[in-house]
Amino acid sequence: MFRRISVQCDDFDVATEIAVLRENDSRVGAIAVFIGTVREMNDGGNDPENASLPVQTMTLEHYPGMTEKALTKIADEAAHRFDIFGVTVIHRIGELKPLDQIVLVAVKSAHRGDAFDACRFIMDYLKTQAPFWKKETTGKGAHWVDARGSDEEAAARWQLPGNG
Repeated sequence: MFRRISVQCDDFDVATEIAVLRENDSRVGAIAVFIGTVREMNDGGNDPENASLPVQTMTLEHYPGMTEKALTKIADEAAHRFDIFGVTVIHRIGELKPLDQIVLVAVKSAHRGDAFDACRFIMDYLKTQAPFWKKETTGKGAHWVDARGSDEEAAARWQLPGNG
């Protein structure tokens, strides 16, 4: 299975990454893609005082080595669960501004159902299992962004019975 995992400061070109993912693979009938970007407005998350404040920057940090290992494990689990031929996961780190791309998850498969499901699975687990930390800067200063309950709920849908 094709697998590209990258944690990087530099932006990525979506068209180039998709072309590399599908290159010369005539089995491919579907490619599902998710692109995450920095939003301009903070909804407050677990901190109502910061709700609806314009985001000036978002700084993403990670644990080198451990992060790539976690992303690889997530991609491998997706390949185990779904009939897919390849995965690309690129996650940026460093200081980003609104509209900047943060993450790309792309999956190739023979059929759209497996591609969509694997893409959603990878993104749901990335949000809860990969060691990234986000700090937003608004007009009120900088604050670390806590994990959202909705992210945990999204990942929980993929739990197998008995695997709590």
